[in-house]
Amino acid sequence: MDFQLTEEQTLIQDMARQFSDTELAPQSSKWDEEKFLDRDVFKKAAELGFCGIYTGEEHGGTALSRLDSAIVFEQLARGDVSHTAMLTIHNMATWMIDRYGSDELRAKYVPKLTAGEMIASYCLTEPGAGSDAASLKTKAVKDGDEYVLNGTKTFISGAGWSDIYVVMARTSEDGARGVSTFVVEKGMDGLSFGANEKKMGWNAQPTAEVIMQDCRIPAENRVGGEGEGFKFAMSGLDGGRINIGCCSLGGAQKAMDTTLDYTKDRKQFGKSISDFQNTQFMLADMATKLEASRVMIYRAADMLDKNLPNAGAACAMAKRFATDNCSEIANDALQLHGGYGYLKDYPIEQIVRDLRVHQILEGTNQVMRMIVSRSLLRQ
Repeated sequence: MDFQLTEEQTLIQDMARQFSDTELAPQSSKWDEEKFLDRDVFKKAAELGFCGIYTGEEHGGTALSRLDSAIVFEQLARGDVSHTAMLTIHNMATWMIDRYGSDELRAKYVPKLTAGEMIASYCLTEPGAGSDAASLKTKAVKDGDEYVLNGTKTFISGAGWSDIYVVMARTSEDGARGVSTFVVEKGMDGLSFGANEKKMGWNAQPTAEVIMQDCRIPAENRVGGEGEGFKFAMSGLDGGRINIGCCSLGGAQKAMDTTLDYTKDRKQFGKSISDFQNTQFMLADMATKLEASRVMIYRAADMLDKNLPNAGAACAMAKRFATDNCSEIANDALQLHGGYGYLKDYPIEQIVRDLRVHQILEGTNQVMRMIVSRSLLRQ
């Protein structure tokens, strides 16, 4: 077991860090304040292969491993959590189409997605189906060479801003086995969007309902066979949980770096607050939580790459651990900044707000515990 990055991975890490420092970090607070998701960032990211990181090369993907992807997303999140999180969602949706779609569907959408010409959102959650995703009510009824979709998806990142929506809809009443996956393109008849939600964090990206009222889509826009959609959705979420854990890693690392500098410069009682033992103990605990979270995320990503039978549980475990601990790191960073940490002049309060939602999405951390315990009890 080698914990050192390869030379290639180090180069990938450096490239992502440079992009983060030059394209994301300088605009992060402005994007948060103005609630603006910058499409140019995605086009520039696509030039580096970041819009199809673990998508196959046939249609423009980079075909990197999940571990490579984790390294990239962590560095990008150091610059801006909200833009990086949207990029991870786009990558997950793009991979699902490329992995499970027909040759025709892949050729139609994947080249534009990997090039950043189109951005994708992932639509699973409904007003009455959050953690219990298999109980979703959105229906898709076959009508000749089309499907007619009716239903509402909620809490959808990029709703109204993205170009295509990977939608899970019910084609039969057979529980999880009655769910199918569809690609719905913005502008198709019957597709509309709710008002943007007013959120605590992730302010740069729009979040709203995706509403389908007799929304007609070509039958060839179904991904895979009928009834396979829930399986596709869950496989996407395994990687999505790694991705969101990486967003927490990057945000927590930025909070840690900022706090180290601040505690060295800030003086109280005639000396730097970094000289106080209490501060040193807090910094040590923050660093330990961050390193442990990183090891768990990287290990789960490697297990996903190797398609190990317990990879899903490992992804759930790592997501739970990393998002909980990184949120605590950001909160402790704010505490060490004192009153200044509560001001928007410093980046800490934004990181605290942006990281908090990671404990909820891609499956709440309570659901992660359920997944892990079920895996244990099956052994």
